[in-house]
Amino acid sequence: MKVDVVNMLGKKVDTVELPPEIFEAQIKQELMHQALVRQLANARAGTHKTKTRSEVSGGGQKPWRQKGTGRARQGSRRAPNWVGGGKVHTPRPRDYSKKMPRKMRRAALRSALSVKAANAEIVVLDKLVMTEIKTRELAGSLLKLVGENSALILMAQKDEIVEMSARNLSTAKTLRANYLNIRDLLGYNRLILPLDALEVVQSYLGQEGG
Repeated sequence: MKVDVVNMLGKKVDTVELPPEIFEAQIKQELMHQALVRQLANARAGTHKTKTRSEVSGGGQKPWRQKGTGRARQGSRRAPNWVGGGKVHTPRPRDYSKKMPRKMRRAALRSALSVKAANAEIVVLDKLVMTEIKTRELAGSLLKLVGENSALILMAQKDEIVEMSARNLSTAKTLRANYLNIRDLLGYNRLILPLDALEVVQSYLGQEGG
């Protein structure tokens, strides 16, 4: 698949052939869904907890004698039916994480990238270079590249100037190419892919069987 290569002004400067094994792969929606569910599940802390009757303070002494009061029998003020008592059937700490083989995760990424490519939602950039931290400058470039659409900006390596410039943009996010994931890929309307970031993606997604 041949696509245009543009500069930060949005002007075409070249064309490039996107690797078909990555950008024209078989689209497996079930696999993408599984990878997304796994990532969302792994992001959950699982630290939710409430106290049971054995953990709340108080109790110990029977509120009143068993018989002769005319009231229902009660054994402890820590019972769930008392104000301040323990809770029943409420969340307990647990691990939500799910496992998924690396081959399947990478196949899901290829499927998502193929969907983006098929829908012309990938913008290939010749290079992403900024000399100083300027959010307004980056916002202007994004407007020319993707219009009002949200954008995921891939980077080949750490670039604090670009990262800091994009930090306050609500519709854009920077991400290093070796950390590409299904959640971010599907969460933004456009993918901005500089040529050096494309090489990084190709280095691990283009491997046979990888």
